[in-house]
Amino acid sequence: MTNKPLIIAGILLGVGMGGFIDGIVFHQILQAHNMLSNKLFPDTLVNLEINMFWDGLFHLFTWIITFIGILRLWLVKADRSVPRSTTTLLGSMLLGWGLFNFIEGLIDHQLLQIHHVIQRAGPSEQLVYDLIFLGIGLLQILSGYIVAVSRKNNSIV
Repeated sequence: MTNKPLIIAGILLGVGMGGFIDGIVFHQILQAHNMLSNKLFPDTLVNLEINMFWDGLFHLFTWIITFIGILRLWLVKADRSVPRSTTTLLGSMLLGWGLFNFIEGLIDHQLLQIHHVIQRAGPSEQLVYDLIFLGIGLLQILSGYIVAVSRKNNSIV
C-alpha cells in the first residue's frame, strides 16, 4: 500500500491551481504582469493583444494540468489499495503549488526574464519581488512535503 498515486494527483492539482491563482491574481486582478510583459510591455493595443494571447496559452496549460490531476485523483478513488488521506492530498497540493511558483519564477522571472512578479516596479524592486516569490515557492514545497508525508495523516471518509 503506497500513497504515491495520491501524492502525484495532489502535486498535479497543486501545479494547476497554483497556475490559476497566479493567472487570476497577478495577471487579471492586480494586472501586475502578463506572460511577455518584460519583452512586450502592454502599453499599446498590439502588445496587449499579444500578451493576452500568451496569457491564454498559460491558462490553457494550467487547465490541462488541473484536468490531468482530477483524472489521476479519480483513478486513486477507484484503486482501493491506495490509502486515502486528506492531509496527504492537501500537503501534496501545497507542494505542487510551490513547485509551480518556484519553477515558473526561476524560468520566467530569472532565466528568460519574460516577466517579473511586479512588472511596473523598478529593476531593483523587481528583483526583490521575484526573490520573495521564489522564497515563498520553496516554503510551500517544504511545508507541503512535511504535511504530505506526515505519519498523522487523517483518512478521507
